Amino acid sequence: MSNNELRYLTIEEVISIPQFRDTAISPDGKKVAYVKQTSDWDGNYYPQHVWVYDRQKETHYPVTAGNIESMHPWWSPNSQQLAYLSFAGEGDKKRKQIFLHSSDQVDRIQVTYSENNVDSFKWSPDGKGIFYITQRGESEKQKKRKEMYGEFSYVDEDFEYNMLYYLEVGNSQNRKWNHYPKDLREKNDEKAIALISDLDVHIQGFDVSPDGKRVVFIGTPTPRIIDHLEQTLYMLDVETKVITTLDVSPLLAGNVLFSPDGSKICYTRFLEERAFFNNMILETYHLERKETTLLAKKIDENISPIVWTNRGILISWQAKTNILAGLVTESDELLYLVDKEDMVATSPTITADGDVFVCVKATSEQAAEVYVNDQKITDQYKLYEGKLKSKKEVICWKTKDGLEIEGVLSLPVDYDPSRSYPLILAVHGGPTGTSFATPTTNKYQPIESFVEKDFLVLEPNYRGSAGYGETFRKANIRKLGLGDYEDVISGVDYLIETRRVDPKKVGILGWSQGGYISAFCATYSNRFKAISVGAGISNWMTYYVNTDITHFTRFYLGSDPWKDEAIYRETSPMTYINNASTPTLIQHGEVDQRVPVPNAYELYRGLKDVGVDTKLVIYKGMQHGSTKPGLNRAILKQNLDWFSHYILGEPLEEERVY
Repeated sequence: MSNNELRYLTIEEVISIPQFRDTAISPDGKKVAYVKQTSDWDGNYYPQHVWVYDRQKETHYPVTAGNIESMHPWWSPNSQQLAYLSFAGEGDKKRKQIFLHSSDQVDRIQVTYSENNVDSFKWSPDGKGIFYITQRGESEKQKKRKEMYGEFSYVDEDFEYNMLYYLEVGNSQNRKWNHYPKDLREKNDEKAIALISDLDVHIQGFDVSPDGKRVVFIGTPTPRIIDHLEQTLYMLDVETKVITTLDVSPLLAGNVLFSPDGSKICYTRFLEERAFFNNMILETYHLERKETTLLAKKIDENISPIVWTNRGILISWQAKTNILAGLVTESDELLYLVDKEDMVATSPTITADGDVFVCVKATSEQAAEVYVNDQKITDQYKLYEGKLKSKKEVICWKTKDGLEIEGVLSLPVDYDPSRSYPLILAVHGGPTGTSFATPTTNKYQPIESFVEKDFLVLEPNYRGSAGYGETFRKANIRKLGLGDYEDVISGVDYLIETRRVDPKKVGILGWSQGGYISAFCATYSNRFKAISVGAGISNWMTYYVNTDITHFTRFYLGSDPWKDEAIYRETSPMTYINNASTPTLIQHGEVDQRVPVPNAYELYRGLKDVGVDTKLVIYKGMQHGSTKPGLNRAILKQNLDWFSHYILGEPLEEERVY
């Protein structure tokens, strides 16, 4: 079949590509659990289901199916049972609960009956019980207030803290499935023990010591996102319930793990101040000697510890357009578990002996699949068979202020260097996001559809992007918008010079921080032919007083608007609204808390008032991103039509149904 007979993936096909995450390997290494997310077009949602792969039988089977979803799999210590989260209840009483599954039984056992969602859990090392986190619920004072006056809350005062519970499920090391206690197989009252009941600390994560006698947990002052950087480490004695504060760095951040012998813990912390753009480094702490040791010191990026094995600590980190995984020993030796180049390895896990490694891997040629060691056990790449696929290149250019910027360039399969091409810039969010050179799965920017129309598509990893080290992530401090514009426009100039891009046929779109950069380009520049702003900031002062991450602006702009109004104005798209001339599509979720919807209305009204062709689309009930394939389809189609009309001259269909 020739290229002329093939076609690129449609918008619907891109949305329908399954996504894999949350891998779990049984302690004996014989079975792998993973979560597969698909698209349910009839129900208009993205269902998640846990699947199990039996390495001996080389077979897969789903733990749940249909509208009964499942996620966060975790094997019991004896490898016989799989615990996972699934929804139980009806209507507004529907909550995530813990369920148990055994491969030799058809039914499943609901373990918890919490009034609130179970957020996370871990088996006790002896397999007799499960530790889990759920909200403590309303205080008696709050309940009485609701009864007397109705529902209201005091901002920054009324909180529902995450608490830690323990539930005994019987000795799963010896019991057979049908010998579980009756109250775990029938819906009776909750038997969980509250390990922390009166401590006003919001638990973010925890680990259980190998002997099951202690729990180390991370707490923040409140559940607010703004307080997520204010973390403290605590140690709980399970028997006495005595809690002590560990004397570790006040710059704590991220995950915490026990060593295999229980003598140490590891965690990540900031080396300097707590800020989005600073590295989170890996540190161990000896519980008796109170000594700390830094590990993986050569990695100039955020490090995520996953599990502490007998061979070292499994960590994950970014390196430019790669996501890598490896084992770091206590002597600070690093063993790579994946290739160092052209590799995006996510959801890694490993057995305690370090012999069986599982992750989801993707490359520029290979779609994301689940791997056990080097064996690929899933096959979603077959969805690309018989289709054309854009060619991905990582390119590099320099800005006027000397920064080296990388970007992912998508090219048509029949790209002809002698031809002139239109260009679309697709800008990632974050700003500490990253664009990767892997097959397209973007649900906000129709990259494959653009390429099919002979666009080149550039995804710039502008200053502030993750993967390029701490100095690069700090390069946009007090330069938001202005520095971003220099990064993207220098990329445009580079492609005009080297790839014959038509300077009169260039567009830009993005979502979140990428939407902000697009909004800045809409008012600051006349270099673009068409623009789309997805969930973007238009006015940093408006944003500051409405967002749920107020501290974001203080980090990046260096102050609040009351002390330094000038920097808020200089970096806001609305400041330059009278210069705007580019047709601009604005897309925004109705109940977006991260980038509140007033940002969209402000930009829309400003553009209308200065006579710019603009449309504003508000997606009902949507937060910062879409959880519905139907809305993603609308977002993609609207963007495709907008740029096809204003850059290629194609008509906008007035009879469209989206």
